[in-house]
Amino acid sequence: MRSLSTRHLAGVAGLATVTLLAVASPAFAHVTVQPGAAQQGEYTAVSFRVPDESDTAATTKLEVSVPTDHPIASVATQPLPGWKATVETTKLATPVKTDDGDSITEVVSKITWVADATGSIRPGQFQEFRISLGALPTDTERVVFKTLQTYDDGSVVRWIDETKAGQPEPAHPAPTLTLTKADAAGAAAAVPKAADSAEAAAPASSDGTARTLGIVGIAIGAAGVLTGVLGRRRGAAPTK
Repeated sequence: MRSLSTRHLAGVAGLATVTLLAVASPAFAHVTVQPGAAQQGEYTAVSFRVPDESDTAATTKLEVSVPTDHPIASVATQPLPGWKATVETTKLATPVKTDDGDSITEVVSKITWVADATGSIRPGQFQEFRISLGALPTDTERVVFKTLQTYDDGSVVRWIDETKAGQPEPAHPAPTLTLTKADAAGAAAAVPKAADSAEAAAPASSDGTARTLGIVGIAIGAAGVLTGVLGRRRGAAPTK
């Protein structure tokens, strides 16, 4: 069989690399929320992961809208060196009841981070903007955070398109947090625990059985050896 030339192999490797980058780059370039899922009704912390897509410009501003159609009573930002965070609030037509029985009439509707002289996200870099929020709504399966990303050359990328089931992903999808039901999450958590318990019990049971069989085997072997020795002694006894 004739082997491939070095030039041919290099060409194939180069094509594979270009193809991989073409597939992976768009997914990496999206502004996303991490982790991408949380449980309905819980308090959690998430990060908005923001890559810089430009070859020449740096990201200097990020605006994240917090939806109020399914209000979230508590939203707080985590300090980030090089960036200043400000929040905007909106009054609710219908107050939200907290676990303590208090009524919330005003909620955070927008968070804006602006880079100072030491901040910004430069080409080839990314940054994570972390917030805590809760309680997460129980009457929807997702929270969509429409986001604007501003570069120091004045260009703005609008990450506001909602992904529709059964349709191709839009060019600029909005960061989306998927919400799971509390009972489903609890059942899913219980299954691994039960499996872990079974796996933990199985080795102990197997070890006990193996040990018992081993002892029985040794006893049988010892009996066989003794029988053979006695048989040889009888066979060797002198006849009168």
